[in-house]
Amino acid sequence: MIGALVPSARDNANLIFLSVADITALCVGLSAYLGWAGFLLTRIAGNLEVAADTVQEIADEASVITPAVEHIINTGGIIAGALPLLYSMAEGIVVGVTPTVAPEDRPVRPPARPASGRRRSRMHDSVGYGG
Repeated sequence: MIGALVPSARDNANLIFLSVADITALCVGLSAYLGWAGFLLTRIAGNLEVAADTVQEIADEASVITPAVEHIINTGGIIAGALPLLYSMAEGIVVGVTPTVAPEDRPVRPPARPASGRRRSRMHDSVGYGG
C-alpha cells in the first residue's frame, strides 16, 4: 500500500516533461501576444504622428485667421450697439410713409381692370363651344 503512494521515476519524468512543455507554450503564447501588441502600438504611434502634424498645420493656419476674427467680432459689437438707433430711425421712416385714410370728398376708385378687357380662353373655340 505504501508503494502505491510513492510516484515512480517514470511518473516524475512525465511530470517534468509536461511542466516544461506548459512553460514553453506559455512563453510562446506570451511572446506572440507581445509581438502583436507591439505591432498595434507602432501603428498607433504612426497615426498619432500624422495627427500631430495635422494639428500643427491647423494651428499655423488659425494664427493667420485670428486677427481677422477679432476684427469681425469688434465690428459685430459696434453694429449691435447701433441697432437700437437704427431701429428707431426705421420706425420714424415707416411712420413718415404710412398711407393715410382717404378724405371723404374724394371718390373711391374701383379696382383696376386689364387694358384688353375680359380674358377669354381659346379652349372653347377649339372644342366647338364658341359663343
